[in-house]
Amino acid sequence: MTTDKHTRIRRTALAAAVTAAALALAGCGGSGFSSAADESGADGAPQEATEAPLTVLIGSSGAAETKAVTDSVAAWSEDSGIDAEVTAASDLVQQLSQGFASGNPADVFYVSADQFAGYAANGSLEPYAEDLGNKDDFYPALREAFTYEDTLYCAPKDFSTLGLVINDKLWDDAGLTEADVPTTWEELADTAEKLTSGSTVGLAFSPEFQRLGAFAAQAGGGLVTDGTATANSAENVEALAYAQRLMKDGVAKYSSELGSGWGGEAFGKGQAAMVIEGNWIAGALSNDFPDVDYTVAELPAGPGGKGTLQFTNCWGIAADSDNVGGARELVEHLTSVDSQMAFAQAFGVMPSVQSAADQWSAEYPDLAPFIAGGEYAQNVPAQPGASDVIGELNAQLESLKTADPQKILDTVQGDMEAVLQDTP
Repeated sequence: MTTDKHTRIRRTALAAAVTAAALALAGCGGSGFSSAADESGADGAPQEATEAPLTVLIGSSGAAETKAVTDSVAAWSEDSGIDAEVTAASDLVQQLSQGFASGNPADVFYVSADQFAGYAANGSLEPYAEDLGNKDDFYPALREAFTYEDTLYCAPKDFSTLGLVINDKLWDDAGLTEADVPTTWEELADTAEKLTSGSTVGLAFSPEFQRLGAFAAQAGGGLVTDGTATANSAENVEALAYAQRLMKDGVAKYSSELGSGWGGEAFGKGQAAMVIEGNWIAGALSNDFPDVDYTVAELPAGPGGKGTLQFTNCWGIAADSDNVGGARELVEHLTSVDSQMAFAQAFGVMPSVQSAADQWSAEYPDLAPFIAGGEYAQNVPAQPGASDVIGELNAQLESLKTADPQKILDTVQGDMEAVLQDTP
């Protein structure tokens, strides 16, 4: 595998995960309306824009993201004649909560997928996205992530997927070629064995469902299927058993076992020859391990076919906004192909619209496997309370190597059923 192709990657810091981490929004009450119909005009048409100014609150990954969003909003403001101001929150959770509590929230703001349903359920969000002209251009799974009671509430802002990241030097040292990139579970196990040597393990991943869940997707499983808890399905058991076998064989380890905080750190330190990570790893490696050359591949297919997980957030509009129509037009601008490609160039995110995929892949060919995953990516369950269930699952997964996968998933099944029973 060549190494010169990584020059462009190192210039582009993919910060999607950093952004997502900053977007953990606490569910809080709002005095907004309760349904999409309530937000329309008397004739059922979407609200028209007014001259009322707009405030935009973002959880920025850094100066590059803040400038890119500010410049894009300023350009729209000049064209539309509507004043709009961008603020990069120092604590997005707190500032949003204070805004809703005071009845004066930002008009437009970032919303993470795991907090979306809570905001939709308590009336804080304006369900505007059904009226967007580009709503059908968003990836289906992204639309699903921000749909509540059959209504698409907010526009997906961008997204990240998991891929297989390979250390080029360790790969070459093992005598492997491009033809050896694994495409099946069996090949992944075989390749991981060949790459395991001395203090370096063939494959590593963080000890959490947010990584191991990719195996579940590849087995044809998932914690929730069509609104029904399926945590202890045969597919999920098979997925955890496969990961467990890799660990017992000594060809895969958790990043925590290696003394690292996450897969990217273990990869950068040379503790793992391959890791399952998201596109944010490019920025992290560029910043912390600039001399590590790597190749990205799609995750190998399992018994159920290709599978990966995706992580996303959306542009929320406050139900209490004085200019819902203007806010909606601003979001349509921010989610256009031109705007999303400008954001990709500025701070490395992957566009949420399918029509930008080819352009993004052409500009960042070495990262194309990540965006290819958008065609079959699976959402992490985000119903109110689901994050708590996944947290408990993660605690149990820490001992997966010696545990009974069926027993772990049986416990999760009951917890997830309870969560879904309480979901409207």
